[in-house]
Amino acid sequence: MSSPDMEFWDSRYRVGRMPWDFNGVPRDLSTYLQSVEPGRVLIPGCGSGYEVRAFHERGWNVLAIDYSPAAVLRARQGLDALADKILLADVFDYDCRGQKFDMIYERTFLCSLSPDIWPKYAQRMADLLADGGRLIGFFFYGQEDEPPPYPLTETEAQQLLGKKFARTADAPVTDSLPLFAGRERWQVWTKK
Repeated sequence: MSSPDMEFWDSRYRVGRMPWDFNGVPRDLSTYLQSVEPGRVLIPGCGSGYEVRAFHERGWNVLAIDYSPAAVLRARQGLDALADKILLADVFDYDCRGQKFDMIYERTFLCSLSPDIWPKYAQRMADLLADGGRLIGFFFYGQEDEPPPYPLTETEAQQLLGKKFARTADAPVTDSLPLFAGRERWQVWTKK
């Protein structure tokens, strides 16, 4: 990621202009976490980091990464004792020392990236997941006149993720923010 991109996101966290910030944990994630065994989870582009606590409380070993210093500060302040789970880094460059994750949680990270970076995202998520690992979360579909966010189409989703992942769950989201209302899908993509 380039520094102008980082400045774009960092400036929004500094002034509190974050229409993508859910200010909590979405219902679909809470429900899903009750049905799966814990393991290692990565939250790229974690922003305010609300989901860190939800995963931790269900027994997950959590690593959350954001490259915006203002986002990381906000997340750490909100997480108190779990602040050490938040790392200031670029997920594309961070050295995981060969460790793999059982799950990667997606929420507004992919749609914050320009579509020319999407292939790099798909490859990086596949590289970081263990075989059979799952890329879960909220994927933004539709049209957008003034991105970001950058929405997917069904064809793009299949081209982007279909080679390395099989979509094993797909449902509409009922508690989206106004920015995403009617255009988010709760999905689980399992690494082949």
